[in-house]
Amino acid sequence: MKMSRVIGAAAAAVMGLALLTGCGGDDAAALPDGWDRLDTSSLSVGYPANKGYQEQSAADRAKANAAVALKEESGLRTGMVSVQLDFASGVDDADEAAAAAGAGIGLGATRKETSQVQLAGDDGALGARRIDYEFTSSGTEQTPAQGTRMTGVLVAGMDSKDVPFLVRINAVKGSLSRQDLDAFVESITVK
Repeated sequence: MKMSRVIGAAAAAVMGLALLTGCGGDDAAALPDGWDRLDTSSLSVGYPANKGYQEQSAADRAKANAAVALKEESGLRTGMVSVQLDFASGVDDADEAAAAAGAGIGLGATRKETSQVQLAGDDGALGARRIDYEFTSSGTEQTPAQGTRMTGVLVAGMDSKDVPFLVRINAVKGSLSRQDLDAFVESITVK
């Protein structure tokens, strides 16, 4: 009789622990070692602080950006991750958010791939889209010399309040591997 009580108590404790760890926990995407997180009202996204990226202050970033981390080398912006919220009007779903984001990549850009991605966090993030592309630097506003090839990734979708979001990653081509770009995308947590 005593053994069945001990087993029953142990089973109840294990089930209770499983419930505690499975419910209401932090479901934010894990960050690679050496990364920090940009946090906004709609989402968070990681950036590699250990590779020279630094968060830009609200006073220094463009008004359209809710958060930005930059990598600067010799006074030039060679890498960037930025978050824009409510970036397009009349957008009702992830497909429309992706279309609006894609329209903003500019003339002369070359789309490489568009795919659906599953992001951590709110279920609404399931329909987010990733657009990989390349473009040529204009050489203006502290960007690399005109003609420098750049890599870009856009991730667009809707947050839990149906606000469209756009995460933009740009870097000098070859400075980030496919795994690095994937790590940026995998670090996004939608609220």
